[in-house]
Amino acid sequence: MKDITKKYSNGEVTIVWKPGVCIHSKICWRGLAEVFNPAERPWIKPEAATTDQIIAQVKRCPSGALSYYLNDQVEEPQESHAESIVEAVPNGPLLVYGNLIVKDKEGNETRKNKVTAFCRCGASANKPYCDGTHTKIGFSS
Repeated sequence: MKDITKKYSNGEVTIVWKPGVCIHSKICWRGLAEVFNPAERPWIKPEAATTDQIIAQVKRCPSGALSYYLNDQVEEPQESHAESIVEAVPNGPLLVYGNLIVKDKEGNETRKNKVTAFCRCGASANKPYCDGTHTKIGFSS
């Protein structure tokens, strides 16, 4: 999948969405449907909630596909300073919390911060990352 990044702003905060990282957990739109609605285009409408509500919801994103920055501050990647934690999601991806460097088969390195979702079902089109295919194929573990 292409390395696409989309940005949506309400003037105070900018929501950054990386669809290639998304695991389609639905947490974003289940918690703040007035902002995150995949049935509409654009699917993110940051003007529909307060900046604090948006920040709280984006922080719940398990894959790191959603992030944010405050418009009056310099845009910098948000890094987690916690210990690394690995969590196997039932019938879903392997979530790794913390700062990582992921090396692909060609030796290219990518920095990942916060949460990274790795494929466990083997069917992702975006390996080694989860793309939500586990749901479509009925993966269970």
